Amino acid sequence: MTTHPSTPETESIKVASSHPDDMIRMHSVVKTYKNAAGEFKVLKDIDLTIQRGEFATIVGKSGSGKSTLLNMITGIDYPTGGQVVVNGTDIYSITESQRSLWRGKNLGIIFQFFQLLPMLTLLENVMLPMDYVDLYDFDERPAHAMELLEMVGLKDQAHKLPLAVSTGQQQMTAIARALATDAPLLIADEPTGNLDSKTANHMIGIFDQLVRQGKTIVMVTHDPSLTSRTSRTIIIADGELIDETVVKALPLLRHRHMLEITKKAQRIMVQPGEVVLDCGQPVDNLYMIASGSVDVMLADGKHGKLLAHLKAGELFGEIELLRGGKAIACVRAGHHHPVELLTFPREDFLRIIEESPITGGALGNIVQDRLEEHRVKSRM
Repeated sequence: MTTHPSTPETESIKVASSHPDDMIRMHSVVKTYKNAAGEFKVLKDIDLTIQRGEFATIVGKSGSGKSTLLNMITGIDYPTGGQVVVNGTDIYSITESQRSLWRGKNLGIIFQFFQLLPMLTLLENVMLPMDYVDLYDFDERPAHAMELLEMVGLKDQAHKLPLAVSTGQQQMTAIARALATDAPLLIADEPTGNLDSKTANHMIGIFDQLVRQGKTIVMVTHDPSLTSRTSRTIIIADGELIDETVVKALPLLRHRHMLEITKKAQRIMVQPGEVVLDCGQPVDNLYMIASGSVDVMLADGKHGKLLAHLKAGELFGEIELLRGGKAIACVRAGHHHPVELLTFPREDFLRIIEESPITGGALGNIVQDRLEEHRVKSRM
């Protein structure tokens, strides 16, 4: 790789303080638009951290704010308030020209509609970002671009124009182009929206390979089947992020219900070994585990027989809330680490379940399974 002398534009870019494992850190980010009808807040105090090496999806309905959120990360739009730090740079503390050059070196963006230049070959399209940021010697760029096209299976198509290849091949070219500057962060905006399922699966396979190589990928998608292929799902609704514990514990809920739980749930900390619920105790809340783990016990919470070990993203208390009874087992925090719990009140939980028959049915199946497990272990 050829190095180039610093310019005034690059010399004045300051590195922001952040944890070295953080690729993206957004703090209190607000975006407000003004029109004749007044002000409309699209993003509402967003706090978000994505670590290096994560493969995260951003999900939300049309109008939820996910495109605006993506524009904040890429530096395409300005926040009304708050801070955005990407790969150690506070991207809104630098000039527009600095940010443009920074984007070329730090981000690879994959668009739904490819955005390939039709008069250039696939090879030339992949070389373009190298030209823009002046990366590699001029004579070396074709070889690097060809390596990337070979990686996505398009070496034999390199000298064709975009319109001479399939939509799937155009999207694979867009991936190769996004990798042209070896950027540490890839942003994929609905990348499978125009692809058949086979090509989409191939693309996600390439993303998995890139993550294993150390890249960070953030993908916006409407396709719920893709979220199971990523390490993390971030849901935005009405300009606010839904608590990821709620997403894991109650994945079938409507987004508006998830957001309601996010706003109303109380967060509590329980010390290692401490009893959360005693057998026979009235249960007034649903419990969702944000971090740590709990043991579900028969008899008393300190010495009873172990029924189950629940970890982050799981819930308990749903049996008693749905059946209207007292605690049929004891729950204590794991012995090694504190447990962070979200608690949500009975009345609101039952109302939401009544409004959400799919979630109600799924929880009913969990209740039946847990009751049967309880009966079996209580006889042992």
